[in-house]
Amino acid sequence: MRAYAKAMRRNMKPRPHAAPEAGRSLADQAYDRFREGLRSGIFSPGQRLLEAELADRLGMSRTPVREAIRRLQSEGLVAHLPARGLCVAVYDSGQVDELYVVREALEGTAARLAAQHAGRPEILLLQRMVEEEAGLSGEAAAEHNRRFHRALHQAAHNRYLLRALSALSDALLLLGPTTLEMPGRAEEARAEHARIVAAIAARDGNAAEAAARAHIAAAHAARLAMAAAEPA
Repeated sequence: MRAYAKAMRRNMKPRPHAAPEAGRSLADQAYDRFREGLRSGIFSPGQRLLEAELADRLGMSRTPVREAIRRLQSEGLVAHLPARGLCVAVYDSGQVDELYVVREALEGTAARLAAQHAGRPEILLLQRMVEEEAGLSGEAAAEHNRRFHRALHQAAHNRYLLRALSALSDALLLLGPTTLEMPGRAEEARAEHARIVAAIAARDGNAAEAAARAHIAAAHAARLAMAAAEPA
């Protein structure tokens, strides 16, 4: 909680009363800033959320903040936890397993469709992104990994799949630190990405899907190993 409070003071300083951005409501702004806080580590699973404090930090009345919280609850990013009240949601081991099962299926489908539909510029972008991964680690590798997967998803050219993967990416924010911080995992992920892109470039849908599924299965195994290494 001390780290949370410190981060809140540093990154979400009280500000004058906010005005809606063009075409966007205050509730939308509050929602976006909360999701960005999850991505940047200001908020982490299990942290308690106080509506009045959030409203003060965002420079908004409690009404748009309350609306944003309702939306976040409907999406599973915020929940009421026993004896703690409103908190950032926490996944149990079963939910993590379910998440990776769905992720493996969706990422595999995206890779197969990319092999069928990706344009030459998209393939070149994916190849360049694999090359740029060399030497990256920690949060830099994690951010690059997110960009790589977004590029892969867009190369599939399926708006409904893209929507499902976008929702999944929000859920992934609740898993905690990236597995790419584990020794050797960043290098392994780069090799896995290279196999996916090579299959896409060869227009081999079966191989692309198999490589993507293997990549997510390896990420799942790394997540389990990371959880097992954490103190009880």
